Amino acid sequence: MKSARQTAFEILLKIQKDGAYSNLAVDSLLSGNAELDSRDSAFVSALVYGTTERRISVDYNLSLYLTQPLKKLKPELLAVLRMGAYQILFMDKVPESAAVNESVKLAKENKSAFAAALVNAVLRKVAQNGFVLPEGDETSPERLEVLYSIPKWILKLWIDSYGYENAVGIAAKVLEPSRIVLRVNTVNSTVDDLVSVLGNEGVTASTSDIVENSLVLEKQGSVEKLVAYKEGLFHVQDFASQLCVKALDPKPGETVFDLCSAPGGKAFTAAERMNGEGIVNAFDIYQSRVELIRNGAKRLCLPNVKPFLSDAAVFNENYGKADKVLCDVPCSGLGIIGRKPEIRFKTEEEISSLPELQFSILCNARRYLKDDGRLIYSTCTLNPAENEEVCSRFLNECREFTSVPVLPETEGYRQGDFLTLMPHVNGTDGFFIAAFQKRG
Repeated sequence: MKSARQTAFEILLKIQKDGAYSNLAVDSLLSGNAELDSRDSAFVSALVYGTTERRISVDYNLSLYLTQPLKKLKPELLAVLRMGAYQILFMDKVPESAAVNESVKLAKENKSAFAAALVNAVLRKVAQNGFVLPEGDETSPERLEVLYSIPKWILKLWIDSYGYENAVGIAAKVLEPSRIVLRVNTVNSTVDDLVSVLGNEGVTASTSDIVENSLVLEKQGSVEKLVAYKEGLFHVQDFASQLCVKALDPKPGETVFDLCSAPGGKAFTAAERMNGEGIVNAFDIYQSRVELIRNGAKRLCLPNVKPFLSDAAVFNENYGKADKVLCDVPCSGLGIIGRKPEIRFKTEEEISSLPELQFSILCNARRYLKDDGRLIYSTCTLNPAENEEVCSRFLNECREFTSVPVLPETEGYRQGDFLTLMPHVNGTDGFFIAAFQKRG
């Protein structure tokens, strides 16, 4: 029987060597290991996500006791050391002796027997000295990088864009466990009914005043196994995405276009806000992701959601015009680092081309809008180059559009009419929303 630590090791090695997404790698290996019970599966998830999230912190502390750079270590050995150090430094319920001994065992069983003594020595030093931070000023980029396990370039971006206090607030908040937020399918259920149904399944859910018709699960697990999920009573969607659709303000009977829709959450919420009346055309560039939208709409019994295979940057006159257009563009994802920890390891170069693509999609989106219609531009990133700068350029070049205030009752970081939701302020993912009105 494969142990929980061996399973976690294999997942981390896949992430490390192949650049696999943590959530997909975890789901893939856990679903294929029926021998692990729910407790072990939870331990595997915590170990994988935590080691990935805290990689910068862990690597700095390991480097203090190694004579060669980490990048020169065999991948298997590096994965073992990272897992062991993470358990020692950040998992209070794991005894240090167990973390060390199990790591030595993993090394011996995974092509690193030659380094078993090294693993033992290094991890014992980590246990002896605890979490060490670089010396120097508490606000220095080097110290903040290790403290929050966020690359210096991202921290500098946030400090320059939003101020030091906000930057540190964001960095600290994304290290907290992410919540599972549900959007109630108001077409066939209510908040009270769903709370009751979930309660009958042993799941406690609480309401929130961040956005109406939403619930937070207090006991987290695999929601796909719940009867309430299978019956289409909800879909999983963070508050920020729900607020984005609220800003779109879709009405019953209207035609709505969601240009970058997959997996479809915003399209579903729009259809629910429309009471199932009208049409929501949900577009995506990949057929496999179009099928995700189709299957989700079927589960939720939302026949007015119509999935289409389409490139959001290319105009297709056959689709006609819409009353409302949602343009939630591909982005760097710096606002959802808490949910997808490997995003923090993107480089500035990797995201530098995004604003041009985003602007192209936004300009194409405007061509689908009726006169006096509303266009929403949104991202799940915290980066003005992808947010305010794209929108300012759009307003300068597309004079038939004006910006309008976004959710004026909602607290957040604002530049003019634009709204940036921040994890430590709003209790949401990091998210940007801009609203535009087309002159008739």
